[in-house]
Amino acid sequence: MNRSFLFIILSSIVLFASGTIEGAIEKQDLNISAIMMFILFVGATLGITYWAARKTKSPKDFYTAGGGITGFQNGMAIAGDYMSAASFLGISGLVYMKGYDGLIYSIGFLVGWPIILFMIAEPLRNLGKYSFADVASYRLKQTPIRSLAATGSIATVILYLIAQMVGSGKLIQLLFGLEYEIAVILVGVLMILYVTFGGMLATTWVQIIKAFLLLSGATFMAFAVMNNYDFSFEKLFSHATEIKGIEIMSPGGLVSDPISAISLAVALMFGTAGLPHILMRFFTVSDAKEARKSVFYATGFIGYFYILTFIIGFGAIVMVFENPEYVDYASQAISGGSPIIGGNNMAAIHLSHAVGGDFFLGFISAVAFATILAVVSGLTLAGASAISHDLYSSVIKKGNADPKVEMRVSKIATVALGIVAIIMGIMFENQNIAFVVGLAFAIAASANFPILILSMYWQRLTTRGAVIGGSLGLATAVTLVVLGPIVWVQILGNAEAIFPYKYPALFSVTVSFLGIYFFSITDNSLRAKEEQEAFEMQFIRSQTGIGAEGASEH
Repeated sequence: MNRSFLFIILSSIVLFASGTIEGAIEKQDLNISAIMMFILFVGATLGITYWAARKTKSPKDFYTAGGGITGFQNGMAIAGDYMSAASFLGISGLVYMKGYDGLIYSIGFLVGWPIILFMIAEPLRNLGKYSFADVASYRLKQTPIRSLAATGSIATVILYLIAQMVGSGKLIQLLFGLEYEIAVILVGVLMILYVTFGGMLATTWVQIIKAFLLLSGATFMAFAVMNNYDFSFEKLFSHATEIKGIEIMSPGGLVSDPISAISLAVALMFGTAGLPHILMRFFTVSDAKEARKSVFYATGFIGYFYILTFIIGFGAIVMVFENPEYVDYASQAISGGSPIIGGNNMAAIHLSHAVGGDFFLGFISAVAFATILAVVSGLTLAGASAISHDLYSSVIKKGNADPKVEMRVSKIATVALGIVAIIMGIMFENQNIAFVVGLAFAIAASANFPILILSMYWQRLTTRGAVIGGSLGLATAVTLVVLGPIVWVQILGNAEAIFPYKYPALFSVTVSFLGIYFFSITDNSLRAKEEQEAFEMQFIRSQTGIGAEGASEH
């Protein structure tokens, strides 16, 4: 990738952002500071991609940045990978809309990290090479386990990508005045460039930069809000209840029944521990010690960030809700409430303008875009590794693939995933994408997490149990989402849902664990006994690192 190619790409992006390409219709007045910061970020990250491309020579470089990322850098990158636009805009929007109950998402997203810290990070790094399928198939039969793990990973990645692409299209359409289709294509093209040419090294640094910018911007917003209330939460919450009523400080506004609350918590907690693009990051560090450090730093950054989103959500209530500058009066007349321009998800964006004016609005807008780019890059890389490493190299070529051909397959897979994401993003423009995010987490919790955790800690796990149980969990999650209120009623237009709950994880995760348990303990084949006997050596390696890559560096 030479300098002239980068110049052509950057010039095209400038034209996109300025809205001068024929057919781009302005949705609102262009924010010049947002566009300039957007161009600056894209230019800087393309420069990083050019630098990373020169260092990416082997599959290890492409998938794991050569294992040369430090624990602190990887912790920041994990935080950048995890703090998506859904987290920043979505959770602050939920707090703005529902108050106290919006915190359930913040807590749910966070509580999965202790599981990763204490039970997954170190064994994963000691046992694996490029993906969590390496761990799941360590002592089990390679072909069926890798096929199932790759299927779960690819399904999770594509569903998550659809949600991110739709979100990015809507966000850029609102902020930069571009047509929705152009916005989605722009995100897709940049995503393909970062991953195809720079691999994990470029993706890591895009995520680190984005995490720093997002944490800085959110900190300033929270500080500005608290400064208006003498840094007293009591004063902030009192003012918020005066505006929206005491019910915003009570539970039950978002999730009203205990089954839904538990099911949502299970999806967020176990889904986090089964997300392939998060698990993949533990292979970028030199050893298990650095993997532990990664989770420690990531948990700190992410926990701090979710505290900030809670303050930002309440800040939007007191500074945006009744501010005529941000209220959509046409929608207000129809609903009788106080809808804001762009919907509740734009609460944080409007708050940034309220506390920092046009310049800070531009900064936060550019950061929101950077957030989407960082997340979709990590997702695409995880999907590409599942296709090239797990399916092509390990299943089709039985572990004998030429490294150069494997890298070529990975880059082709990246382009293909990018094209699929663009097409699906455009197709889903007017659809409710809440079920897509829910299904992504449900699949990660039902198909990926049980197999991963039991393969590391349960001696009696067999290939038959993992394949049948994991497949049952995957099928149950998909079926219950389709039969639930969001798809069956809101999308398909039926009068009543067959499955009454929005969140299926409590049921699908239970089916997965029970299926794995039953079909493992009833497997009396010679192969099953050999797999169970191999557990001891696997467990020793997972806990001590003996035989793992980087073990000599302890």
